[in-house]
Amino acid sequence: MDDVSRRWFLRDCGVGLGSIALASLANRDATAAPTTPAKSPLAPRSPHFAGKAKRVVYLFHAGAPSHLELYDYKPELSKRSGQLPPAELLKDYRAAFIKPNSALLGPKYKFQKHGQSGLELSELLPHTARLADDICLIRSMQTDAVNHAPGQILMNTGTQQFGRPSFGAWTLYGLGSESDDLPGYVVLTSAKGTSGGASNYGCGFLPTAYGGVPFRSSGDPVLYLSNPTGIDDTAQRQTLDGLRRLNELALADLGDPEVSARIQSYELAYRLQTSAPELMDLAKEPQSVLDEYGIKDIKESTYARNCLLARRLLERGVRFVQLFHEAWDQHANLTQQIKKNAGDTDQASAALVSDLKRLGLLDDTLVVWSGEFGRTPMVQGGNDGRDHHNRCFSMWLAGGGVKGGHTHGSSDDLGFNVAADPVHVHDLNATLLHLLGLDHERLTFRLQGRDYRLTDVHGRLVKGILA
Repeated sequence: MDDVSRRWFLRDCGVGLGSIALASLANRDATAAPTTPAKSPLAPRSPHFAGKAKRVVYLFHAGAPSHLELYDYKPELSKRSGQLPPAELLKDYRAAFIKPNSALLGPKYKFQKHGQSGLELSELLPHTARLADDICLIRSMQTDAVNHAPGQILMNTGTQQFGRPSFGAWTLYGLGSESDDLPGYVVLTSAKGTSGGASNYGCGFLPTAYGGVPFRSSGDPVLYLSNPTGIDDTAQRQTLDGLRRLNELALADLGDPEVSARIQSYELAYRLQTSAPELMDLAKEPQSVLDEYGIKDIKESTYARNCLLARRLLERGVRFVQLFHEAWDQHANLTQQIKKNAGDTDQASAALVSDLKRLGLLDDTLVVWSGEFGRTPMVQGGNDGRDHHNRCFSMWLAGGGVKGGHTHGSSDDLGFNVAADPVHVHDLNATLLHLLGLDHERLTFRLQGRDYRLTDVHGRLVKGILA
């Protein structure tokens, strides 16, 4: 009897129910006030105050580059190489893998002072050395995490937990985007990506429009960008117009910001079919520019190519561009591998800053170069490696209102602890938002009865790095 009843209901009542639903939609469509086009969640917005920076390019060198081989020369560590570290230095120290009382390991490369500022940098960074008077080097960074994925997520989202909005997403949420034809937040990846994955550039609990959009290095820049066989531009436009009308009806009824984000994402995807391939085509770039970045093949996916793409994205109004290059995890074979990593990235990083300066974009573009933490002064992997180290590491900034030719903070004689002017990850993020004209305590999103922010309940402005 149940089967018969079910068949009877579907056969005899299905059309009737469908007619009722259709009539309801038609009646609502006829009586409702005309809907206004959904406002884009990425529309440009005014900052809290006049910031020095309008856009960001974040060069994230995942894997923890060794500050002791790149940015923070320690002659005392060189003198004491092979000796055990002082016992008082290791009190309450937590290492990721090695025994804390492993022998000290001196710097593998020489350092030299550069520019009028006398900024001291490794011989591995000859191109960055040319920017000595343009960059602000922070030698007193600190973080809470001791392993890669938590460290990367903390650096990018302000917490070691998955699911929080990234710095790029918060920036887009606060300022919107100036590009109509490209995403406001674009992600470019070289080497092997990141241990933290998409959480490093996700939107978390913010509307999805604010999340980073990964661009692929080959094929369509974005998956499924090309039309399938049998679908021409006219058919696609008609389909999108129909979807837009249905979504606008839902938006008028529900007021759900996710519906608005869906409308905008469909339209952006349509415009991306033209703008993205044009962006990724470097054939029209002068050979001199390709040479400056060190690009030998414009179709080869490299960090250098991504740096040039980053400049092109910024020129086209993209608010936030982030490059991920995870290749710096030298637990062993440090001498050879860090030389290769620097060779793969130093020229292009410097070229990007120089190119932005040449185009008049550096003054209001914030350039960030960082990893998730540093490396230990103690040896790992025989006699040629370093473990993870969160107590002290280095990074640099350029443009966007930071003090050029300046070194902020210092580490102790062994590069183990911060000796002066510590800068925690929360302090860094508070300061980066400040440079964009955003107060980190006011940039909040209410969720489940609580106001969340990038810096949580932490963060202080690092005034010493401001121009």
